[in-house]
Amino acid sequence: MSAVSSSTGRNPPRAAVRHLATCTIVAAVALLAIYGGSVLYAQGQDKDKYSLRSPGGIAFSDFRGYEDWSVVSSASTKEVLKVIVANPVMIKAYKAGVPGNSQLFPEGSMIVKLQWKPKKSTEAPYDVDVPDVFQQAFVMEKDSKRFPKTGGWGYAVFNYDAASNKFTADPKALADCGNSCHVAVKAKDYIFHPYQVR
Repeated sequence: MSAVSSSTGRNPPRAAVRHLATCTIVAAVALLAIYGGSVLYAQGQDKDKYSLRSPGGIAFSDFRGYEDWSVVSSASTKEVLKVIVANPVMIKAYKAGVPGNSQLFPEGSMIVKLQWKPKKSTEAPYDVDVPDVFQQAFVMEKDSKRFPKTGGWGYAVFNYDAASNKFTADPKALADCGNSCHVAVKAKDYIFHPYQVR
């Protein structure tokens, strides 16, 4: 049985059907192009970020996926809100009691301190600081062969510029709070933050 137009009793013109099909295909291709462009843009940003290497030789790509790592702790100063996250290797060690059980964190442990400039919440009914602009990722990586002079830990800072949406390796990271600060907690395998009860 063939399709019949109810108003004229005739088959719809083939040109109209072809035009409708063409429009549908063009719309679908446009939507796929927009979605694909968004995905490629995000992948490009990650590619740029993960191609960075610190002056001390730490690759940002070693920390790939840190955005989804488990939270260890948090901290704040008047200038910075900090969230400390760790990779699964280090989280497992924390849960086993390291460093409080006199054990050291295993090789491959990684921890990242994410730092934001704070701002006062305009929505909360009380006085509270919330993250505003992301500023940097301070990273530590346990590899005793690569970093024997600093207790087995390597340190790096990757700064973030919100205007350009890009990360850069901090050229002053070696003079910044790396091992020189963390030596104060050498007895805790150079880690300031315990795994907080939750």
